[in-house]
Amino acid sequence: MIDEAQDVGVAELRFLAALGGGRPDGLFFAGDLGQRIFQTPFSWRALGVDVRGRSHTLRINYRTSHQIRRQADRLLPPELADVDGNAEKRGATVSVFNGPEPEVRTFDTPEAETAAVAEWLRARTADGYAPQAIGVFVRSPDQVARAVAAVRDGGLTPVELDAGSVVASGAVAVGTMHLAKGLEFRAVTLVACDDEILPLQARIARVADDANLEEVYSTERHLLYVACTRARDRLLVTGVEPASEFLDDLRGES
Repeated sequence: MIDEAQDVGVAELRFLAALGGGRPDGLFFAGDLGQRIFQTPFSWRALGVDVRGRSHTLRINYRTSHQIRRQADRLLPPELADVDGNAEKRGATVSVFNGPEPEVRTFDTPEAETAAVAEWLRARTADGYAPQAIGVFVRSPDQVARAVAAVRDGGLTPVELDAGSVVASGAVAVGTMHLAKGLEFRAVTLVACDDEILPLQARIARVADDANLEEVYSTERHLLYVACTRARDRLLVTGVEPASEFLDDLRGES
């Protein structure tokens, strides 16, 4: 049984195929094409793992409110397909509970953003949210200081995540969007979603052709989608003008 199958690489799939691919029903994959943020697409069939006609899409979401899921889905096309043509339609998914509408806000200065995020965090504390039930995430390590400042201004203790760390009791988790993958929080705020930060300008600058550029934009969108869906009940997304073009999609303005 392989979870997070959308991020399996070529070498990993070869290994898994060698382990169980020769037996009927020897492999079971669970994944979400919308959460593919690490691997460039490739053909599973060419490596001996053919799931065409044998896949099923789960339609009930137990983790994220209807409002957050609906808004995050605006970042992705209504249908996603892999290299082998397996398609995943996202429109029929339903969440089992409702919650407040997510907030998307932009500011003229980083200082104004920090003050607003701090106030939002104080409001969540007043609502009874434990610090460890809150996550604050940014696109890359260069923006972590902005997230830390907002948490401290909100009167809370930040703990910076790394690849091996876990959420600490009594502290707000702070880290990059990549580290948010696999985590869950009652409330999440995504800070510093500015132009040239999301999508990350450094990745765009390395692009050699249009196909690679499309792939960069796709994975950056998926990364924001993953970060948004770490929230169960409350979501705040912020940036400083000029803000990321993806925020228009979240608002439904594109």
